[in-house]
Amino acid sequence: MNGIDWIDLTFGFQALVTLIVIMDPPGATPLFLSLVSDKTIREQRRLAWQAALTSFLVITIFALFGQWILDYLKISLPALKGAGGLLLLLVSLELLKGETKKKLEGSDSNVALVPLGTPLLAGPGAIVAIMLFVQEANTDGDTAPKALALTVAVLLVHILIGLTLMFSTKIVSVIKESGVDLLARIAGLLLAAIAVEMLISAIKEFFPTL
Repeated sequence: MNGIDWIDLTFGFQALVTLIVIMDPPGATPLFLSLVSDKTIREQRRLAWQAALTSFLVITIFALFGQWILDYLKISLPALKGAGGLLLLLVSLELLKGETKKKLEGSDSNVALVPLGTPLLAGPGAIVAIMLFVQEANTDGDTAPKALALTVAVLLVHILIGLTLMFSTKIVSVIKESGVDLLARIAGLLLAAIAVEMLISAIKEFFPTL
């Protein structure tokens, strides 16, 4: 391989690792399991891949049109991060109080879309990261190799998300309903912490002197 090929490969690997760390597929499994525990195994696996697909579509849209969307709507990245934090905080409070399952019973809402696909997986952090990687890919004269490396990285991370969520469904049959309830409380606590971190980060970006 020549130097340029190694640079493109390194760029793609950096994007892959960054997105895996930010999107954190294993960290999403407690929330996923708590929301789909009353579904059949087949339905759970379908929702796992649907969540991954939703995240992929959101990330792709923001990779292609993210800066234009934010500029057109006059939305800053801190505002986007704060809004995502508030949404996750509401979901976490429902999980902690055990209200999520009650709301989902008899409801047509699809948990794979919200809150799993977005804003948990394709959240503000992942959106900002993909937009920065797109900007970096466009800084060179020949953008095609880096664009291809970034595309492969995004595909791989979402395949990993789908596989992680799909295989996590085996846990439900082991821990039973009481275990799922405990898992929901733990997921709510972790999700609340993530939401607070996002809100604090957004506030610091709004008021950098704090």
